[in-house]
Amino acid sequence: MEPPFLLVDLDRTAEPEPPPSADRVLVGVAAEPRPVSGQFDVLLTGVPDPPRPWVGCADPHAAARDLRETVARQPAAAVALVQILRMGATLGPAERLVVESLAYSALQGGGGFRAWLAEARPRTPRPAAEPVLLCRDGALLTVTLNRPRVRNAFDAATRDALCEALEVAVADPSIARVELRGAGPVFCSGGDLAEFGMSRDPAEAHRVRVARSPAALLQRCAGKVTARLHGACVGAGIELAAFAERVSATPDTTVRLPEIGMGLIPGAGGTASLPPRIGRERTAWLALSGVPLTAREAVGWGLVDEVEATE
Repeated sequence: MEPPFLLVDLDRTAEPEPPPSADRVLVGVAAEPRPVSGQFDVLLTGVPDPPRPWVGCADPHAAARDLRETVARQPAAAVALVQILRMGATLGPAERLVVESLAYSALQGGGGFRAWLAEARPRTPRPAAEPVLLCRDGALLTVTLNRPRVRNAFDAATRDALCEALEVAVADPSIARVELRGAGPVFCSGGDLAEFGMSRDPAEAHRVRVARSPAALLQRCAGKVTARLHGACVGAGIELAAFAERVSATPDTTVRLPEIGMGLIPGAGGTASLPPRIGRERTAWLALSGVPLTAREAVGWGLVDEVEATE
């Protein structure tokens, strides 16, 4: 069966652009950026640093072939991703998180995720006594992810502790500023793989994900928040940080969305937090390709606001 993928060479086709299709990923390729309709999910060009929504690649046709292979391996996750991103413009902030969670939960019960789990290396959970640290200094609340032994992997205990911290930031008007940091060599390496596949009830997982949502709390207090990134910012590490009003990064920062390769989609709020900063097309590219962004590239895209000098 052919993957639900359509590539349009915008330099060669003399036909009108194809109509949008709900069940396939639509990718456009051109040597140079050009005006196009808003129906494409990803737009690739050979021009370095092109304007949004285009993505610059050394070989855009090779990049498109890689996307096709990704869609062939994980068609359900790839199509769900672009469907949610297309819908995002018509939904309110809170609704975007609910739709993302519904799709994530459905994919948890899908064949793509089960196949990934079957091949994944077993991991032993390594809980932390204090997965999130709080420090109050006057009007400043510093919130630090504190599982450096596992690169601040985001587990259920970290989620719950982060919710408790952000509930304080939301409820207390005397807190004027919140800084979100990560202890150790990286900010956050994404979801804790030791917990993947533990939930046997996707419907209940969706209920818990919506009820205990750091993303929803960050939406409510975003104007106070500065996220200070360093090292790897994978999956939840960038999805949550992108809600902040201000995002800074050290030069060693890299950003990556790996979930499609697992048969999932970003599930920590990324389909709601990244598009306002970089657009849905570039969000789709990051998620479908799994390609990392450097700190400099992230600044150029608007995902990061500044690169901080290191001491």
